[in-house]
Amino acid sequence: MAGMTTSTPRQPSRLDPELAARLKRSADGLLPAIAQQYDTGEVLMLGWMDDEALHRTLTTGRCTYWSRSRQEYWVKGDTSGHFQWVKSVALDCDADTVLVKVDQVGAACHTGARTCFDVDVLLKDGADSGVPASDQ
Repeated sequence: MAGMTTSTPRQPSRLDPELAARLKRSADGLLPAIAQQYDTGEVLMLGWMDDEALHRTLTTGRCTYWSRSRQEYWVKGDTSGHFQWVKSVALDCDADTVLVKVDQVGAACHTGARTCFDVDVLLKDGADSGVPASDQ
């Protein structure tokens, strides 16, 4: 990805300063970004964004994430062909998580699965949760 690599997610960003001031980032300057299929509500994946990744996502219409393992920006679909076309972006009530509603083309997970959350289901439909129905 020419021009998309940097050594740190703390580079100066073009993100609107008013928006940047509202964000509550982790100690490493990142926000969790949940990708959700816009028309079905299916939760696809979780990635990480710094201010610049969020700015790129808001202005290009494609999800840009910060790779913690590779220490570089990556645009979903540039290498896999499994694009995420941005439909909307919202902050949660604490401004510490971003919800990106996307139109996912192909698999969202690096394993080739549609979603990162379909293999290791720990509880399904509340069955045998040990929690009384009144507490659910």
